[in-house]
Amino acid sequence: MLNATHLRGVFPAIPTPVNADDTINVPAAKALIAYLLKQGIDGIVPLGGTGEYGALARAERIRMCKLTVEAVEGRVPVIPGVLDPGFHDALQAGNEFADAGADALMVLTPYYTTPTQAGIREYFLRYADASPLPVMIYEIPYRTRIAIAPEVLHELSRHENIIGMKACNTDMYHFLRVVAGVDDSFAVFSGEDTLLPVHLAAGARGGIVVTASLLPTAWRKVYELASEGRTKESMELHRRLIPLMNLAFAETNPGPMKSVMDLIGVNAPEVLDPLVAPADGLQAALRAELKPLLKEFEGIA
Repeated sequence: MLNATHLRGVFPAIPTPVNADDTINVPAAKALIAYLLKQGIDGIVPLGGTGEYGALARAERIRMCKLTVEAVEGRVPVIPGVLDPGFHDALQAGNEFADAGADALMVLTPYYTTPTQAGIREYFLRYADASPLPVMIYEIPYRTRIAIAPEVLHELSRHENIIGMKACNTDMYHFLRVVAGVDDSFAVFSGEDTLLPVHLAAGARGGIVVTASLLPTAWRKVYELASEGRTKESMELHRRLIPLMNLAFAETNPGPMKSVMDLIGVNAPEVLDPLVAPADGLQAALRAELKPLLKEFEGIA
């Protein structure tokens, strides 16, 4: 059973390659996973926001999870996102992903209903009690409009079936307060490409990184430098990736990233409604920024 000791390093949050009919593009998905494994990533997170969870049909979500598990063959953990707003749908998704072979679940803060902190606490405790797999909490308040109080996270971190969190709260003081009080059996992961070396220096054990789907080796180097205490060098490398991040997130993720993934052998630029293809100028600029980075870090000419 996966636990916090297994949660270290760089886990790409991967896009879901799809066909024009909104079904999984199986060859492209397999090519993406093979590329990431070859470059030495530490885990894979399919079906989060980057994976367009909400736009995929439920059957396609299960299919993508199963495909990822089969392609990984146990080499690294597979932790799919569970982004349903209601308890019963979220638990059904967790059971389906468990049946598909996932190692843990990344469960989003319940949204739209705007729960109190007591409601958030009860939701995650109830989910963890019922879940067939270990749970990572997914906190992303700029999407859900709900931040989880550090004190609530401290309590949740002591539940035996809650093993960590993806922290996307960009408030650094909130992050510092979370890390200061969580249990040792709970791994805080950075969920922000833009803050990874800072989060690592402040106590994160790894990162769930969107643009690591394009540049896994570069992001693993950012992680390794920070883990060795070479924070200045980690931040210097991260600084070189800022133009890439600015372009990748200039329109809603994963549209820009999908438009250039043919450069790594994954030709599946389609996005799901309500997303649309990014502007031509943005695609061209991102392509121009990415090419030399791929040559330098990933050995792709």
